[in-house]
Amino acid sequence: MPILAINKRAKFDYNIGDKYEAGIVLFGHEVKSVKTGHVSLKGSYVTLKTPKRREQPQVYLINAHISLYKNAGPMPSYDPTRARQLLLNKKEIKRLIGKKQEQGLTLVPLKIYTKHSFVKLEFGLGKGKKQYDKRETIKKREVDRKIRTLTKRTR
Repeated sequence: MPILAINKRAKFDYNIGDKYEAGIVLFGHEVKSVKTGHVSLKGSYVTLKTPKRREQPQVYLINAHISLYKNAGPMPSYDPTRARQLLLNKKEIKRLIGKKQEQGLTLVPLKIYTKHSFVKLEFGLGKGKKQYDKRETIKKREVDRKIRTLTKRTR
């Protein structure tokens, strides 16, 4: 399961609860571009939309940047940050709707990886951290770093 992209800000800005795995609907040249590592989750998010002719909401990945595959040729109408549909079961979508409405949580993309030649997205239900929570995270990281350096020196 090679990881292709990680959203490093997600765990710093949010407390992540439940995690979900979803397939992504991509064009062929986008799959090649993602598998070569030309993808960024910076500033992206997951949202629920109800299309006009459907009553069942769909889940979309918004603002994820997938660069144009260099060997695909000229594609003047290609949008690298277009909305991409995520593939989930109806039961999972209903659970997401309920949790999102009930607790006011955000759907945060965590990483993109391959699984049996399929491109998958892992996203989680995140609750935004306050500024003081972020300071605690930084302090904890600094203490852990100091402990690691001290244990290396004693060996």
